[in-house]
Amino acid sequence: MSKLNVIDFFCGAGGFSEGFNQMGFEIHRGYDNWQPAINTYNHNFGTDSEVTDILKFKNSIKEINNLPNTEIIIGSPPCVSFSSSNKSGKADKSLGLDLTKCFLRIVAVKKHKKDSVLKAWFMENVVNSKKYISNIYSFKDLDLTDWALENCIDPKSEALNLRDNTIIMNSADYGSYQARRRAISGEIISCNKLIIPGQTHSNKVEDNLPNWNTLGKLIKNMPSPISKESDLEIKDPVYKGITLNQCDVTDHFYDSGLYKSEWSQSKEHKINHYCMGKMSFPENLNKPSRTITATKSGTSREALIYKSEYNRKGNGEYRTPTIREAASLMGFPFTYQFLGSINSKWRLVGNAVCPSVSRALANRVLLSLNKKTPRTLKLKKEVIHSESGNLNDFKEKSFDKQPKRTKNSRFRRHPIKVGNITVTLSNYEIDKKSKAKNKWFTSIQYGTGINFKNQIVQDNYYKDFEPLLIKNKSGKQFVRIINNGFSEKIADSLTLQKMYELQESKGNYKEPTELVNEVNIIIRNLEIRNNTIKQKEREIFVYKDEIPMEQLFALYAINKIASVANEKGKKNASNLIKQLPGK
Repeated sequence: MSKLNVIDFFCGAGGFSEGFNQMGFEIHRGYDNWQPAINTYNHNFGTDSEVTDILKFKNSIKEINNLPNTEIIIGSPPCVSFSSSNKSGKADKSLGLDLTKCFLRIVAVKKHKKDSVLKAWFMENVVNSKKYISNIYSFKDLDLTDWALENCIDPKSEALNLRDNTIIMNSADYGSYQARRRAISGEIISCNKLIIPGQTHSNKVEDNLPNWNTLGKLIKNMPSPISKESDLEIKDPVYKGITLNQCDVTDHFYDSGLYKSEWSQSKEHKINHYCMGKMSFPENLNKPSRTITATKSGTSREALIYKSEYNRKGNGEYRTPTIREAASLMGFPFTYQFLGSINSKWRLVGNAVCPSVSRALANRVLLSLNKKTPRTLKLKKEVIHSESGNLNDFKEKSFDKQPKRTKNSRFRRHPIKVGNITVTLSNYEIDKKSKAKNKWFTSIQYGTGINFKNQIVQDNYYKDFEPLLIKNKSGKQFVRIINNGFSEKIADSLTLQKMYELQESKGNYKEPTELVNEVNIIIRNLEIRNNTIKQKEREIFVYKDEIPMEQLFALYAINKIASVANEKGKKNASNLIKQLPGK
């Protein structure tokens, strides 16, 4: 039997194809509607693939028949709308379903056509996609009624079975330095089913397999991104057979440091999110990396953030992975190149299928067809450079362009999350989800679900329970700190908003994120442990009887910030009116 040919739909950077390529399969063509993806695919596989709208196969059998007849069909329909992280899982699924149906329609025709050469097909998507994709597809379901009748097939009969042929694969189980769980559907035609590839790694001692590869191990084996230019030989941390001169390692030797305003926002989302659990900050080096996403971000909860190799505090103290680090986490060789801007390269990497997973599937196909598996992987040993910019500049970044927020950006932040309660400072009404206003609000949230209870707290309320607070030794100390030094850092309401938008403090005043963070530090330094206050008549926290003392402190400080800012704002507005002509 000659080489097995592969066509790849929604091919992106080509991660799905790369795994098959490494196992000796012939990569025939890739299909994608994004030019940087096609450029990258052609560069790495030497194909002449062109930008293609996959939806053209939705209603045209002719277009499907014009596709090459290959032994293997693979595809990764876009997963954004299926992802549970996209608009909390409420995004429009229609396009994702249409594109998935297009792919399955192609597979069904190529599988059931007369004299079919198809040996196997595989589809990759996010785990959440299983909720929206049908278990069984008939020819009628795939809009192939006329085609089925022309080929003497009952249109209502089963064309593809995904119910029994869909599994969840974790890339960490196959040697990747990243834990990436994905739904894999497919079929080895001769077996009439999907056969699960055997794991090569595990996090369970009883499996008697090598342990999962960790993020720390990868970073240790990667050259430092702050290295100076040299001709040193660099070994690929994933593929031991590849050794390159440092000058040939692309997209790695540049400063990916983040402004403090960026990494601190991500840190807050990770360790103190108002409705989600705690995550590591920076990343946990003792586990496989978390999943790389397609969006390059240094501010989100999903962002991957490392401690910078530069000895810096504040701006540049933390960084995102380099493109090459992200590619190695995915399982791409150092010799694999990505074409486009830095954001395009990140998207190409983050959207890809891990080659370790596709390699395991390819190996399973070979075994099922009684074909020999290669002793060594088919790998490029040299870099074919492209005209698409190499990101290496070997320079330390200058942090002189502070990112700014859009005008009237909404603010929401709480100093501490304990007792399933958060005391929040915001510039909008949380319960009404209103737009930002020239006013600051204090509110208390009870619980983290959709139907959480919300208590609005009026300005200057902190004065009502200050006598209760100072009865406690730590409370007395806390009130003294807030009223002697901290309060002087609170600007008027308008200035507070402007500082938030500029993400910079001005003079003696602190911008709101720093104010709330300072409240957190003050409370934690008091070392209050398992100290609660019982409210017999629920006078302060109206929806709970027993309150952690830290939350009483938080309420005092947050309400003080809002009250002082709003009062100063009113005075400034009143003074402006008095200065108007005729006043």
